[in-house]
Amino acid sequence: MNAHTARPIPAATLEELRVADDAGRVPAPVADDEGGAPLRCCLRRSRAGEHIALVSYAPLRRWAAETGADPGAYDEQGPVFIHAEQCAGPDGDGLAFTNAHRTVRRYSADGRILGGRLVGSGDDFAPALREALDDPAVAFVHVRAVEYGCFLYEVRRD
Repeated sequence: MNAHTARPIPAATLEELRVADDAGRVPAPVADDEGGAPLRCCLRRSRAGEHIALVSYAPLRRWAAETGADPGAYDEQGPVFIHAEQCAGPDGDGLAFTNAHRTVRRYSADGRILGGRLVGSGDDFAPALREALDDPAVAFVHVRAVEYGCFLYEVRRD
């Protein structure tokens, strides 16, 4: 298998989402009193006092616009936390948010779901990605939270 990298929401997309999200709403930044929100801009949890925004994001729709694919009914839009202002991005190239149940959802080059796998712990995460990306029909995967179904990040072969 080739190497793979967790991909945060791209910087240019983050700039757009901070003006209007994928549902057309203007974000309402807040100070995160407690910390712990999974930030999709830098793939870490927020710290108490940081300014964050909850925005609607359609990762497959944006990917399809770049590639010319038509994901049809698989196009989804959902909530993600981001820093309210530009941040430095990820601090490293590791896989984030692997300490809880996750789904690894597989997508084809035309944006169709090819299946998924429930991952129960951090030790199971790398094998689940390897299994998904070893399949030549899989173009990329989305890692999602189980409890809310939210998009966490995309993984592609390097």
